[in-house]
Amino acid sequence: MTDAGSSRGGRGIVPPMRASEIRDLIRIKPVERDATRRRLSACHDIADLRAMGRRLVPRPVFDYVDGGADEELSLRANVRAFQRFRFQPRTLVNVSEADTSTAFLGSVVPLPLALAPTGYTRMMHPAGEIAAARAAQRHGLPYTLSTMATTTIEAVASALSSQPTGPDRPPGHPDLWFQLYMLRDSGLNKELVDRAAAAKYRVLVVTVDCFVTGHRTRDRRNGLVIPPELTLSTLANIAAKPGYWTRMLRNPAIDFANFAGHDAVTIEGTGALFNPAITWDDIAELRARWPGRLIVKGPLGPADCLHAVSVGADGVQLSNHGGRQLDRAVPPVQTIAAAREAVGPDVSVLVDSGVRHGSDIAVALALGADACAIGRAYLYGLMAGGEAGVNKALDILAEQFKRTMQLLGVRSVAELRSLGSSLVVVGG
Repeated sequence: MTDAGSSRGGRGIVPPMRASEIRDLIRIKPVERDATRRRLSACHDIADLRAMGRRLVPRPVFDYVDGGADEELSLRANVRAFQRFRFQPRTLVNVSEADTSTAFLGSVVPLPLALAPTGYTRMMHPAGEIAAARAAQRHGLPYTLSTMATTTIEAVASALSSQPTGPDRPPGHPDLWFQLYMLRDSGLNKELVDRAAAAKYRVLVVTVDCFVTGHRTRDRRNGLVIPPELTLSTLANIAAKPGYWTRMLRNPAIDFANFAGHDAVTIEGTGALFNPAITWDDIAELRARWPGRLIVKGPLGPADCLHAVSVGADGVQLSNHGGRQLDRAVPPVQTIAAAREAVGPDVSVLVDSGVRHGSDIAVALALGADACAIGRAYLYGLMAGGEAGVNKALDILAEQFKRTMQLLGVRSVAELRSLGSSLVVVGG
């Protein structure tokens, strides 16, 4: 028996192809010379960015981002809680013009997403907070600067004021938020709030779940305390990442930039700064001082959400601090419906902790949230490729969210929210 196209048989069904035709059929992807672009082109979801970031930074740094408190039960439960929901899509709906834009806290954004505050960000990449803020600006999204940032309030605002949003496009207006930890030093609290207002930050985010610091087991094991208590294996891991250290040594030393002129602060020593005696009266005083919008970050129940609104908050951010504070805390996604019912339709409800996919954003909005906030998701991108990596993370989430909307058969965020209970159900 012979092949149909063999020389001993008749003419084959498929005629022989010339080399030029084969080249046209099989397009060989050109080799990307830029190492960062090459790495990022191989990342197709947030998990890929996480894996790439893990390869590039020392384990203590990666674990500082990736880890949680105590047994990390909340850390894992946050992600699983989003994944428990299942979709019941509509069919035969024209979704060719699906619109992902929405409005919350007085601003219209192209995607219901904000970048959450993260501390010690320049430890992940020297570009740190400015890289993340520029990526947010390019995508038209809010960026939240942490009290524990490694770049000053003023430096971030200055870097964004002249940052183009794209080729041949004028600078976009930055949407900057400032996150405040309530500190023992009330004078420092006022100073930080006033500096943020002077630098034209639009929203103040007051964190209320961090009056004492959680026990970060991975940081302890890695010796990421002050003074360092590094094990031999940790030192070996650090030595194996020369590229990371080269970048770090070429840039200014890392510190908590917003505390310049005050006593030096270390990662371990941050807990001594926080005020464990804060009450709702302190939030009311901030409301009277702050001229812009105010969010209370950290409520996990309808009673606290109502209390936040009663003292003047414009919104709440449902959060268990990404599983980094109280372990075994309820996943915030499970509290959205009750929070929305408690505060009504006019109060902005954001949710963080566990958002890793555009489908997670769709779930949150279908349950009643106005938007999601991400921390680790963009930090993985930052570790993988600096500003370009954060852009990649945001591009991934935006594409996933739009595709999910289209596959659900909804044409707008408003439609997603109004049809939410019929589109999302609890699965196994």
